[in-house]
Amino acid sequence: MSLFNAIPNTPEPVDKSRPLADRMRPRTLDEFVGQEHILAPGKPLRVQIERDDAGSIIFWGPPGVGKTTLAHIIANVTKAEFVEFSAVLAGIKEIKQVMADAERSRQYGTRTIVFVDEIHRFNKAQQDAFLPHVEKGNIRLIGATTENPSFEIISALLSRTRVYVLNPLTEEQIVDLLRRALTDSERGLGDLHLSAEAGALAKIAAYSSGDARSSYNVLEVAATLARDAGDGMITEAIVGDALQKRILRYDKAGEEHYNLISALHKSVRNSDPDASLYWLARMLEAGEDPLYVARRVVRMSVEDIGLADPHALQICMAAKEAVDFIGMPEGNLALAEAVVYLALAPKSNALYTAYGAVQQDVETTVADPVPLHLRNAVTGLMKNIGYGKGYEYAHDYDEKVTDMQCLPDNLKDRRYYHPTDQGVEKRIRERLEEIRKIRTRNT
Repeated sequence: MSLFNAIPNTPEPVDKSRPLADRMRPRTLDEFVGQEHILAPGKPLRVQIERDDAGSIIFWGPPGVGKTTLAHIIANVTKAEFVEFSAVLAGIKEIKQVMADAERSRQYGTRTIVFVDEIHRFNKAQQDAFLPHVEKGNIRLIGATTENPSFEIISALLSRTRVYVLNPLTEEQIVDLLRRALTDSERGLGDLHLSAEAGALAKIAAYSSGDARSSYNVLEVAATLARDAGDGMITEAIVGDALQKRILRYDKAGEEHYNLISALHKSVRNSDPDASLYWLARMLEAGEDPLYVARRVVRMSVEDIGLADPHALQICMAAKEAVDFIGMPEGNLALAEAVVYLALAPKSNALYTAYGAVQQDVETTVADPVPLHLRNAVTGLMKNIGYGKGYEYAHDYDEKVTDMQCLPDNLKDRRYYHPTDQGVEKRIRERLEEIRKIRTRNT
């Protein structure tokens, strides 16, 4: 059996043993639900499909939103040879064989469309094998990926393709698809004469996270349970049994990982405890490493709260220790306590800004030597050449402050830390102003 299977241009009789999600796959653009931003009449992708445009395409979106389906629809309307294979199974040898066949076909006036599912799984060398053939026009490449193409596809190949972003389906769209499956006798469950409670399909849609494939899978299980129950009614209770566990779209190494931690961080920064708890739970319930979350929460405490509330760092470190000590799921409340505390704490990025300014000076200014009066004279030679000379011991002064210069000469008047009037930092600012007045008096 070949890895590469040509897709026929005429529909085959429906095999009812196939999964419901596969049987209900739309065959035409008119059957397709969702993605109106690119598929509505006059929108770019619809025009490209209807005109049998020869350009290469990358479909980027979460699972179950129609990436593979659109490739099949293109296969049904195109005048080109259509070859489909999976990035999981194919290697350089198989890619080169298909490219050679496509180049020969082009010499006889036949175009070839190559559909690659999970194209992000190809490494750089495998993607490079496509590049000259896409560039020459030997093939029209259609790739499908759940990962951000900017990170996963080489720039040379990306520049020669058009990326279409597919969105998760809405709950209303999922419900429409499920109703269609219940009544479709040719491909769906219509022969079973099932009915569904008003809230049952909505419950499946809410729990599918915009994934049509997973919603069909749940409906298929629920249909079996309802048929076994005898009355053919799909109830919310039956749907609950079919669901078992909500499907949460998440990839700990992918873009959604960074999207969710970004949402958590920005919700904390915006002093929104409810949103902070929500994004935290989205990550933890999807299986994120709790210690990764704990590390990021610690970072939030020093970046966005800082000295406005010095206890924030202590609470976050305690949460990290609690997670490490008692594990999950018990440790989730320790992290919840930490993020709510951070969300409600006074905010200051003064320390973050100060350190950034210091980094900039370290990188861009001359690294002047440490002033002699700040150096320890640990040998006689050091003392003789001036180490420690002129050092003023602060404890010898009533106010414990001197006017001694502690920065190198090229940065002598530089100020990095500018405390705000938030929380504890307000008192810090007052103390800093007092110190500066004392130094001025002592000059």
